[in-house]
Amino acid sequence: MPDQKSVLITGASSGIGRACALQLDRLGWRVFAGVRREADAADLRAAASPNLQPVIFDVTQAEQVSAAAERVTSLAGEGGLHGLVNNAGISIGGPLEFVPLELWRRQFEVNVLGQVCVTQSFLPLLRRAKGRIINMSSTSGLNAMPAMGPYAASKFALEALSDSLRLELRYQGIKVILIEPGTIFTPIWERSLAVADEWLAVAPPAIDELYGDFVSIVRGWASSAEQRGMPVERVSDAVARALMDPNPKARYLISGTPRIFVYLLRLAPAGLRDRFIAQRMGIE
Repeated sequence: MPDQKSVLITGASSGIGRACALQLDRLGWRVFAGVRREADAADLRAAASPNLQPVIFDVTQAEQVSAAAERVTSLAGEGGLHGLVNNAGISIGGPLEFVPLELWRRQFEVNVLGQVCVTQSFLPLLRRAKGRIINMSSTSGLNAMPAMGPYAASKFALEALSDSLRLELRYQGIKVILIEPGTIFTPIWERSLAVADEWLAVAPPAIDELYGDFVSIVRGWASSAEQRGMPVERVSDAVARALMDPNPKARYLISGTPRIFVYLLRLAPAGLRDRFIAQRMGIE
């Protein structure tokens, strides 16, 4: 199909990335689905058309990203890449005072530096088609919640680098777009809690003395987040629009609350904002 458009999606093994890969495949796109394991690649092949091709690489490993770029370049040909969806991400949380530094580093390696590495490697291919870069942010990149410091900081960083990149590529015909989902029904919540349980199990006893009740309340709030989350299709629909709209928006906010409320909370005086969040989460 000579007019078929191509897109690379990272973190396509589950959740938002998988939903985006399968939806764009149904819409007739040639999907390069980035996954880290062959089992995930096989699962995607079974669920999609032959147009979907898994590409195995880890966004934190520069050599693997470079090899993936070479493979996609050879397959996409002169037509180039019409879309790059930087979706790969993890969520690490807990009281900032006790979250191990290696977990902070892991959070930024995946959610920030991994996105930069992929973008740098695939920009030449995107330039051929004047493609679009879709960065998967979060409402946590607009309003940081307690015990979500590492994750929120990574999304604030992604918001900033996206703003810079959008201006840098403005006159090259490459659009940079942010998707900002709220709470979505995906496995990321379960994985985040599992990681937190691991490091909390070996944390210093002082964490219980200083944050015992706080950790329990926040953990309960996070545990219920998955159940109250929006369908993942809300995000895959927004990604499809961002890729195909003639004049896409710079940001697509996907929230269960009105858009104006999310932005007003961001702009509210710190004292008012903090009091509202603390009361809503039951930590005041």
